[in-house]
Amino acid sequence: MNKKQQLNYLQQNGSLPGKVLFRPILMQFAAEYIGSNYGAFASDYRVLVEANLRCMDDFGLDLLGLISDPYRETQAFGAKIEFVTNGVPRCKNLLVKTIDDVINLKNPDVYKAERTLDRIKAAELLSKKTQGNIPIIGWIEGPLAEAADLAGVENMMMQLMMDPDFCNRLMDKCMVTAKDFAKAQIESGCDIIGMGDAVCSQIDTETYDFYVRDRHRELIEYIHGLGGKIKLHICGDTTHLLPSYKDFNLDILDLDWQVDIDYARETLGENVIFSGNINPVVIQNKSRDEVFDLCRMLVEKHKNERYILSAGCEITPLTPAENLKAMSEATIL
Repeated sequence: MNKKQQLNYLQQNGSLPGKVLFRPILMQFAAEYIGSNYGAFASDYRVLVEANLRCMDDFGLDLLGLISDPYRETQAFGAKIEFVTNGVPRCKNLLVKTIDDVINLKNPDVYKAERTLDRIKAAELLSKKTQGNIPIIGWIEGPLAEAADLAGVENMMMQLMMDPDFCNRLMDKCMVTAKDFAKAQIESGCDIIGMGDAVCSQIDTETYDFYVRDRHRELIEYIHGLGGKIKLHICGDTTHLLPSYKDFNLDILDLDWQVDIDYARETLGENVIFSGNINPVVIQNKSRDEVFDLCRMLVEKHKNERYILSAGCEITPLTPAENLKAMSEATIL
C-alpha cells in the first residue's frame, strides 16, 4: 500500500499491519533542517514544499502538511503581515475594532490574495511531486481563531462576553473564507483539511457550544461534502470540549499533551483517528533512547486503535534530528 492507501486502511480497519502512522507537525524545524528559515518557509511555497519532502525522506513521514502560520486568511482580508527570519510572521494591524468594521469587512478572493494563493500553489506542487501517493493536509483557520486574528485576541475574548452580534457577524464572514480556502486546497490536491482553532482551548464549554460548535460542525460537513477528510487541531487542554465533538464525524483529532487519550477514546468512540499527544518539549529535551522508549510505549498501547504518532503540537526547532528519527523508528512493530 502507498501512504494514502495506508491512511484509508487505518480509517476503515482501526489499525495497520506492521506499523503505526507517523506525522509530526513541522514548521520552523523543517525550514531550518533544509538550511532555510521560518520567514522563507511561510512566504515561499517552494521552500515549504522542499522542507516537507526532505523531512518525509529523512524521517519517514506518512502524511505531509501545508501548515505554516495563522495569517494566511488574515492577509487575504487585508492585514499587513511582516515575515520574520527566525520567528512566526507578525500581523501589523488589526482590521476589526468596531461593529462597523465587521459590517464593512469584505471576503477576499483566495486565488488573488498573495498568501492564500501561495498555499494553493504549495498544494499543487506537493501533489505533483508526490504523484498522489501520500496524503496532503491543507490548512484553514477555524472561525474563532480567524476572528481573533482580525480583531485581536483580547478584544475578541471581551466581545464573546459582551456582544454576540459582533461575534456572530465576524465569525460568519470567517466561515465564508474558510470554506472558499478549503475548497481551493482540495481542488489543488489536498486530501485532508486541518482546521486550527487554538483559541478555543481558552474558552469554557458553554461559550464554545454557543458560538463555535455548530460552526465547526458546518465546516466539517462542508469539507466532507467536497470529498475531503478533516483534522481538528486545538492546542492546549481541550478535555472540557471533547463531549461537544461527539456528533462531528471527525476523521482525525489532534490531542495536545494535556489531554488523556483514554478519556478521549471513551468520550468520542472508536472511529476517530487520534494524533498525538507527547509534549514537544519532552521530545526536544530527552535523549534519543528516552524518546524512542516513550514513543514505543504509546505505539504498543494504541497500535490496535486508530492512532497516529505525533507530538501534541509543533516540533520545536531545537529538537535534535535523531530524536525525530527515534520517533519514526518506534512506529515499526
